[in-house]
Amino acid sequence: MAAFEVTEFFVRHEATLNRAIDAIHERLFYAHYPESPSGKIYGETANDEGRAAFEAQLGRLFDLRQQADRSLVSDEVSPFTLNPLHISYPVHDAPEAYISASQAAAPAWQRLDAYIRAGILVESLEGVRRRFFELAYATMHTTGQAFVMSFQASGPHAADRALEAVALGLHEQTRFPGRTVEWVKPMGKGEVRIDKRWHNVPRGVSLCIGVSTFPVWNTLPGLYASLGTGNTAIVKPHPAAVYPLALVVQEIQRALEAVGLDPQIVQLATDTAAEPITTQLAAHPDVRIIDFTGGSQYGAYVESLADKIVFTEKSGVNSVIIDSVEDLKAAMGNLAMSVSLYSGQMCTAPQNFFIPEGGIEAGGSHASYESVVAALTGAIQALAADPRMAPNILGAIQSPRTLDRSQQARMLDARLLLDPQPAPNPEYPEARIAAPLVLEAQADRKDVFGQELFGPVVLVIPTRNTPHSVALARELALEKGAISCAAYTTDEEMMELIESEMTSAGAPVSFNFSGPVLINQNATFSDFHVTGANPAGNASISDPSFIRRRFSVVGTRVYKP
Repeated sequence: MAAFEVTEFFVRHEATLNRAIDAIHERLFYAHYPESPSGKIYGETANDEGRAAFEAQLGRLFDLRQQADRSLVSDEVSPFTLNPLHISYPVHDAPEAYISASQAAAPAWQRLDAYIRAGILVESLEGVRRRFFELAYATMHTTGQAFVMSFQASGPHAADRALEAVALGLHEQTRFPGRTVEWVKPMGKGEVRIDKRWHNVPRGVSLCIGVSTFPVWNTLPGLYASLGTGNTAIVKPHPAAVYPLALVVQEIQRALEAVGLDPQIVQLATDTAAEPITTQLAAHPDVRIIDFTGGSQYGAYVESLADKIVFTEKSGVNSVIIDSVEDLKAAMGNLAMSVSLYSGQMCTAPQNFFIPEGGIEAGGSHASYESVVAALTGAIQALAADPRMAPNILGAIQSPRTLDRSQQARMLDARLLLDPQPAPNPEYPEARIAAPLVLEAQADRKDVFGQELFGPVVLVIPTRNTPHSVALARELALEKGAISCAAYTTDEEMMELIESEMTSAGAPVSFNFSGPVLINQNATFSDFHVTGANPAGNASISDPSFIRRRFSVVGTRVYKP
């Protein structure tokens, strides 16, 4: 295609990119993609068309613009119906073939101006936008997220995170002069003149390793950050959640192909749990960048690959520190929603509740430890018993292993406070559903509460006082990692103590949440997701270092006698 057609995508999306860059600096509310799955926003027939597209894909080969040796049926099974999706994807027999194709596609992509790359990538996000509803059903029936969460997390929220990465990448690549400058140094009666110019040099092949619970939201920032800075990308989805990422890869490939570029600048590398290829790809010497979301054990292995630039988000133990509240019912209602949302299968979900054994101040009066616990368990139980709310909040359990782990938690040396009642989903009677289990562990039993119990498990820990609670929460953040921390206090000095202690442990604190915003949620263009300052991960989405390490600035000098 003609060169002006290549630049046309940037011209089309220049205002969007400029607004996104402004939002990154302002840190105020901004959302380019509306989060409501409303027909008034996305079209009255968009939901029906998305569902039809999802259903039409089941049992068929997913069409991707990449070479392959054969097709492979994925491990994808709906947590709502327990039926396999039977979708197949094009694959190579040798993992090295993805790397070879990536390297062959790299030169043309690297030569492009950063503005042109950014325009192409935003165009791909507009393609994803047109398929938000199909993406929602693909996410729902691979992860177990309820429909609205699936729409928001994989659709608008993930697209905004991707846009944030592209915009920040463009800003970082254009921070220094993109033209030749004449450098003049006075030297006595004379001077020295040198022409200088700088080149942004990508690292090379990047590998994006997806997770089963939030395949799109967690993968897109790193994927678009690498592509935006001129690297090629191989997307290795979790075997149980391929379809959502396949859809995104397909749209990126279409945008690339539309301007005459090799669509294999980005590829999908599908595998199965029985025959994984992740380690073969990750360990390959020509893979230069790795983005990983998942468990700490494999995350530690990825971080040990010394010849790679690695960005990780791993597991952590998130705490709630309760010192005092204005409204006990409102606070516990918010926390009940936080632990119940997607059945606790969120990296930001709270797990450990530290409450002084002598009770707290609540709305000007004293509330005993027992009454605080009763307010929490009562709110969780009421939510799970609501036939209209529960299915849309709890969703379904993505993996049978997560359900087994939550059931095995009953065997811990802890007192049972709330044994969840069944919360059936009338639309999907076979769904794997579990409301939160609530246990009480003693403060000296870190062997019980000092581990991540991923899924619908809550631990309440009675402490001597709030400083004791803070000390335990800080210790866990430093040793095990923490991605979120909730704190409730009406005392300014206590707030300062909590903020100082927890932020120094790399755990961002959310104070006194009692409205519709939950501590689980992070706002694109405003909140940084993960800090890289404790064992929960070594990177932050999306600060400048998340972008800057993906390319180098190399200078050229020409002496002018």
